Parts: sequence; C-alpha cells; structure tokens
Amino acid sequence: MSAVHPLSVGVIGAGRVGAVLGAALVAAGHHVVAAAAVSAASRDRAHRLLPGAATLPADEVARVADDLLLLAVPDDALGSVVAGLAATGALRPGQIVAHTSGAHGLAVLGDVHGMALHPAMTFTGADADLDRLPGIAWGVTTRDRAFATRLVADLGGVPEWIAEDARPLYHAALAHGANHLVTLVDEAADLLRAAGVEQPRRVLEPLLSAALDNALRLGDAALTGPVSRGDAGTVGKHLDRLPHESLPAYLALARRTADRAIAAGRLRPQDAAPLMDVLARAAVGSAR
Repeated sequence: MSAVHPLSVGVIGAGRVGAVLGAALVAAGHHVVAAAAVSAASRDRAHRLLPGAATLPADEVARVADDLLLLAVPDDALGSVVAGLAATGALRPGQIVAHTSGAHGLAVLGDVHGMALHPAMTFTGADADLDRLPGIAWGVTTRDRAFATRLVADLGGVPEWIAEDARPLYHAALAHGANHLVTLVDEAADLLRAAGVEQPRRVLEPLLSAALDNALRLGDAALTGPVSRGDAGTVGKHLDRLPHESLPAYLALARRTADRAIAAGRLRPQDAAPLMDVLARAAVGSAR
C-alpha cells in the first residue's frame, strides 16, 4: 500500500524489530531518512533493510525525522532513551514518537506526543519477517486513533486498542504464549532425543500444529492427554523419568491443566483427586 502523505521517519534501534518495521514503512511509501544502530549486527541489518537511510546517533536521527520517530529499543531502556532525547532538545512539536514496547504505554513517553505501537509477532531480523507482517494484530495505546489506524494499515495490520493500565497484562499474555511456547517445544524435543528419537521435529510438528490449531479454535475443549483424563498412574511414570531440571515446569503446567480441565467440566473433581495427590507429592520431592 502506498502512503497518501508519505512520512519522514527515523528509527532508533535497528534491531530485529526496528529495521524490519522501517523496511515495511518504506514498502508502504514512507521515507526512512535515518536510523540509529549501535552493534555491528544492527548496522549490517540497517544497511541491508534500510539502504536509503543514514546511520546516525540517536539524537541526530530524532532531529532529521520530521514526522515520525520509531523507538524500537529494549523495554527497560525505553524510559532513559526518551528522557535523553527530550533533555538534548532532539524532539520537536508536531513530531510523533511511537515505541514498539508491548509492556509500556504512554506514561513512559512523559509529555512527548506519541503512541505505543506493538506488533504481536516474533522477529528474527531477517527479510522473511516482512512476509509475516500482513494481517497481524498491533497492540496500540494512543490518544490519536486516526493516525494510529492509518499507520497500522500501512503496515498491513489490524489495531487492537489496549488501555494504558492493561499494557502489562497484554504483554504478559503474548510473552507467556509465544516465548514460553519456544521453551516448551525445545524441552519436548530434548526429551525425545533422550528417548532415542533422532528427528524430534518429525514427531512434534504434526502433533503440535494440530494442538495449537485446536486450542485456538476450541479453547479448553481441545485438552487431551493423561492430565485431562485424570490418569494419575501415567503421570506418575512421567515424573519418575523426567530429568530434575524439567520437573518444576511439568508440575506447574500439569496442575494448571488439571485446574482448567476441571473448570471446563472435562475432568470431575473426584477423578482428579488421585492425580492431584501425585502432583503434590512430586512437588514436595522436587523441592528437597
């Protein structure tokens, strides 16, 4: 989509997210005039994805970006970056500052006119990330919904309006779902290798793809397996063989799965009692 009124854009933080979003804005017809990149990897990424942008210090990027300044820096660094730019006079009236943090809203920007613009997507910093942007949701907190709607549309996405005080919960949901999913999948792959499976992906890919699809469509009705059936003996065998470092996560997820299965009416409390006892005893043992 080409922009009706192209924006002059600066990107501070040409990491995995910033460089990709900058490239997406260029593809939409906007002009990324400058980018700040600190590490060698970020500079290489900026040169590859933003070949028309000058590589400048952060305050100079802010000064040459007439319309939009995109801050794609780590959550914990965002406040100091905004404060530093404001203290040096690099920000100007009429300029919109958008940050990509999921956890922060508008408060971190202080008196600066801007918005929280978080893409609900995982990034690698590769060109292929651009292909994943169309159709994704963006967690947006702003006082200027018209501009945010236009910007998200230019990026091929759909805005989800998140209240300021709901930002941490919104971000926790995404981190819990996506980041912990990677850990869970890698744990399962490690256990399969320990069981003698040479290609865990071949085993896991169809199973996990079906489980994810079912969960998104059916919610708790998609629950299957020994915990949702209350098979205490099977779960006990799992616990006997799992390596010590995997036990706490398994126990926590098994207990939460049982709670959800009971609440959904898929597991009767009386059938869950032996299972809960097995989990409780294992939790005490793992804590020793």
